[in-house]
Amino acid sequence: MTGEFERRHGFPPGTNEVRSASRDDQTAARALAQAGLIPADLVTFYDSIGNVTWADVGNGYFLDAASDVLLRFQENGAVDAGADQKVAIGSNGGGLFYVAGPDGSVHRTRTSSLDEPELDKVADDLRQFLELLEQSLTRFVADSEPGSL
Repeated sequence: MTGEFERRHGFPPGTNEVRSASRDDQTAARALAQAGLIPADLVTFYDSIGNVTWADVGNGYFLDAASDVLLRFQENGAVDAGADQKVAIGSNGGGLFYVAGPDGSVHRTRTSSLDEPELDKVADDLRQFLELLEQSLTRFVADSEPGSL
């Protein structure tokens, strides 16, 4: 199977996993929620899921651990998106970031910078975003095309 993947994609398979949340992840999610930076559904997500790494789906899809999201916020502040403050929660492996705001919507940056980013809304809420991720995975398994997320 490894040889088939490498022949098909030109590189060896990487890590693909959904890691269970640790106590530190759960604590960090609650700290983000108390600061009003993430919606309740993301706190619920982080209560069970530590992080998501799909390194082999296109350029990759990554949802960062709550502890990493909190550390990035503490070091760099919130992503300035006009009136709304958002935090970076992951990336697509191609240099673009996913950011979420307190209203629950998820956006993707147009460039690889979080400084004065231009954002495109990709989902109204976390559930829709996770469904889009699932569709990207399903499509990639079927025809090696990761979609446009």
